[in-house]
Amino acid sequence: MTAQKTPVVIIGAGPSGLTAAALLADHGVPSTILERWDDIYPQPRAVHLDDEVYRVLARLGLAEEFACISRPGRGLRLVTDTLDLIAEFPRDVEIGVHGFPAASMFDQPDLERLLRTAVARRGHLVTLRGGVEVDSITQGDESVTVHATERATGEPFTVDGRYLLGCDGAGSMTRSVVGTQWKDLGFSQRWLVIDIETTADLGQWEGVQQVCDTRRAATYMRIGDTRYRWEFQLLEGEIASDFRELAAVLPLMRPWLSYAGDPDLRLIRSAEYTFNARVAQRWRDRRVFLLGDAAHLTPPFIGQGMGAGIRDAANLSWKLAAVLSGGVPQHSLDSYEDERKPHAVGLIRLAVLTGALMTGGGRGGDRLRGVVAPILARTPAIVSRLTDSATPPLSPSYYVRDTPGGRLPGPLRGAVGGNGLAGTLAPNATVSTDGCRLDSVVSGFVLVTLDEPTEDQNWEITRRGASTLVVGPRDGLGLWLETSHRRCAIVRPDGTVMAAGRSIASVFTLVPTVLTAAAGPVA
Repeated sequence: MTAQKTPVVIIGAGPSGLTAAALLADHGVPSTILERWDDIYPQPRAVHLDDEVYRVLARLGLAEEFACISRPGRGLRLVTDTLDLIAEFPRDVEIGVHGFPAASMFDQPDLERLLRTAVARRGHLVTLRGGVEVDSITQGDESVTVHATERATGEPFTVDGRYLLGCDGAGSMTRSVVGTQWKDLGFSQRWLVIDIETTADLGQWEGVQQVCDTRRAATYMRIGDTRYRWEFQLLEGEIASDFRELAAVLPLMRPWLSYAGDPDLRLIRSAEYTFNARVAQRWRDRRVFLLGDAAHLTPPFIGQGMGAGIRDAANLSWKLAAVLSGGVPQHSLDSYEDERKPHAVGLIRLAVLTGALMTGGGRGGDRLRGVVAPILARTPAIVSRLTDSATPPLSPSYYVRDTPGGRLPGPLRGAVGGNGLAGTLAPNATVSTDGCRLDSVVSGFVLVTLDEPTEDQNWEITRRGASTLVVGPRDGLGLWLETSHRRCAIVRPDGTVMAAGRSIASVFTLVPTVLTAAAGPVA
């Protein structure tokens, strides 16, 4: 039996696992990924991500390549079963505060190829072993051991790591090792997912169309130049095998094909999915962590399922690197669940609510939507809320702090949201005359400030492994600070604000001593 040692073992080479491995490598931490399949799972799955997740891909050096395989999302239309317009909520396809379109449509296998490319560029820092069956996981005081078998040869082997990341999906073995159960958040529906390829112009609006019909809710969206997706709620007694052939799904798709005559369509996939709303009750047991679908399941109505897993990886990877460097205590890793679980639950509940508002209420609900939705579509604040990609602030933790002496007066606190910027994502604003943005010029912790630090403050910030970025009051980041009535903010490696205050003295000592290698994305 062969044995391997590595700082971090990752089970699962989906988007969460690949992102975690690449980000760990950028902080100088080697990892080994164990994946059941030899190659990328070829079937389409996730098709949407927002600009906050796009920003993570950009940190991996994939922004330009992802732009080539994606198209900006144009918003949402609520329609009847005959595609008559109820209301439209358009989304700006131009570049937003994070440097990318607010929504992007893509094909998950294409994204996974890019992520594997990013992992390969990190060379010896990431080992990807495909064709592996994980048999068991044992955890000790100082390490975690994975017992596995090469599927092709039957040869057993072990991988020993300081930490283990379970990115092994909804049927996660790692979740049983953590010893946790699902918490059901009150949603379960059976849907038929149909992916079609065609060069025909279907003559449809290029955003997402949601059919608000309680007899059979449906969703349509264009994913790529020749790729389209339909999702139909399955009725009682219907099963996926009823819709295996193109001829069987054509009656469902017919309303969208009326402008295309008799298009040449190729059925890529027709599969049944049960859309659930669940969250694992615990995401960690000592050295073992859950990420992605192993930790949470989100209905697709707001397109945040896969993105939530990438957010998990972005949140945890640099924290693990900090602990492995010896700069911060191990209990700082509690912040992963402290921050990510409430955020994920909030998005799951929003997805459930969105689905209910669009498809629930019976025939009376359909009539009510026909009256109320057009009014909402003419209300700028409602349109902004429905199309804004910003997600909620992270909860207080080791890495999200209220500033000593920095709490805003009550009226201002309400005006800027909560206690200000802590826990929110800093905008990826331009910071130089050549158009470079925040993420491309800094790595690790950075103090963004309107004021010059003193020599002693600057020395201490540098000693802790952080950097300083002084911005002008009319710069993008300067306006961001002033609008929030702050003079400075500590921004973490994942772009989240750790703390913000009205003076450098009130925040700079909160910068943790993190001395990991922060090499940035590999070209």
